[in-house]
Amino acid sequence: MSHSASVTSSTDRIPSHVAPPRRGVSPAFLTNLFFVGLSILGAPYYLAPLAQRVRHPFHAWLRPSGYVGQSAGILLFLGFLFLWLYPLRKRARWMSFSGSVGKWLDVHIVVGLTLPILGAVHASWRFNGLIGLGYLAMLIVVASGIVGRYIYSRIPRSRKGVALGLDEATKQRMQLLVELANVTGLERDVVSSVLAASPVPTRGLGLRGTLLQMVRDDFARRKAAREIVRRWKNLGPDRPPLDRQALRSLLRNARRQMALSQQVRLLDATQGLFRFWHVAHLPVAITAAIAVTIHVVVAVLFGATWFY
Repeated sequence: MSHSASVTSSTDRIPSHVAPPRRGVSPAFLTNLFFVGLSILGAPYYLAPLAQRVRHPFHAWLRPSGYVGQSAGILLFLGFLFLWLYPLRKRARWMSFSGSVGKWLDVHIVVGLTLPILGAVHASWRFNGLIGLGYLAMLIVVASGIVGRYIYSRIPRSRKGVALGLDEATKQRMQLLVELANVTGLERDVVSSVLAASPVPTRGLGLRGTLLQMVRDDFARRKAAREIVRRWKNLGPDRPPLDRQALRSLLRNARRQMALSQQVRLLDATQGLFRFWHVAHLPVAITAAIAVTIHVVVAVLFGATWFY
């Protein structure tokens, strides 16, 4: 068998856990797109002074208790309720049929990203007084969730979202190293040296230092992946053939291999940072959920709705 054939077959054996799934257009994205477009169309109403809004033709639709405003509020409340299913999924094994913890977290984050635009439309883009404080609290929760997802992704995990130990992460990293060497035709030592994690000491980095090192590692991975492709091209006409799809898989695997090295090196610091984030995030999320629930109860009791 020729070397090219061997390389082609090895390309087909790229681990399935490395390639990200194809993603369609999510309902959350369409929801955001719809309400952003609605906000643009309703700009004459939202930009008008409060005294002029009550006489505006859009008032019955876009006011907080109007058809569109109240509908956005209902979706906002349902979104808040849905977000609490993720902590339940983490603790309830019987919910494993509904998908992995990692998938649930992805949906949790995507739904959370729809809340700011829903809240803005529900409030008719007015954030005075307590409404402004409540909206600010929601933005803090959303921003905190994005940071938490970033930290979470820096802890090596299996396809089911279960955190990997050092031995498991090292084994996965070595598997990827062998695959990359086979696919590119480069020596294993060369691939290993290019994708080696920075030897910067990680003990005593602290919260800020750990986050900064994560960001540096992100840039280092992209640079190293490009270097692997450059060395593959420098092999000349005898280099193993790679089509566009195989080249993308190569880049993904190179970044994944280096990411595992970086994650293993920062594992203790990252887990400590994630525990700190969780302690800070949960009380704010609970407070926001209580405030939203009180708002909904008061609105329903006083009849500030269009559905009755």
